[in-house]
Amino acid sequence: MMGYIILTVRSMSWMLLTLMATLMIYSALLNPSWLTAKPQMATFENETISYTPSVGVYAKCIKPISLNHPSCTFIGIDGLATDSEIYPTVWKAATLFLYFGLFIMSITVVTSIISCCFQSIFRKSIFTLSGVAQGVAGISFIVCVMLYPMAWGTTRVQKLCGRDASPFYINDCSIGNGLYVAVFGTLLTFACACLSLPAEKSTSSDKVQDEIFKGRRFICLK
Repeated sequence: MMGYIILTVRSMSWMLLTLMATLMIYSALLNPSWLTAKPQMATFENETISYTPSVGVYAKCIKPISLNHPSCTFIGIDGLATDSEIYPTVWKAATLFLYFGLFIMSITVVTSIISCCFQSIFRKSIFTLSGVAQGVAGISFIVCVMLYPMAWGTTRVQKLCGRDASPFYINDCSIGNGLYVAVFGTLLTFACACLSLPAEKSTSSDKVQDEIFKGRRFICLK
């Protein structure tokens, strides 16, 4: 079907959902609020402000350094070489799985766009290949989400949530929006994988074939 631009509701939905899932996971990676402590107070120039310490899988927010400069930054300043007391080994592994899944999803964003013009690569359906890849990415994200609570007993988390914090128990902290975004992005990723097959069927349906026989190059169907 080279030389044709084929768009259907299901293929467009798959394309947009793939992009949305990828952006959500990327947002979760940079979000410093996977785990949040109780609000605290800080005084600068005789003015008291409230701030909420938090930590994500790759970023953190601590006490502001001034009134107009909140202190949010990355945990691993030296990457994977960062001291495990600062950047727990389990979170390093979780970040790697997150990066791996994001890499795969970024590729499927490209292939979903290409699918408008090319329905196969090396005689293999681009939808099927992308769907399988998205399933692998989803599994990678699940591993990341499961690894994250395993480090809740580390010194870094105990300083934030209390000395009783332990794996899968956050003591005085609460789950932040970053972790919810990661979970929802993971669910969207699996939704993309499931939608890839209906998207493939819609671009190779009899209606599409009829439009091709009519000599149309741009085909847009429900």
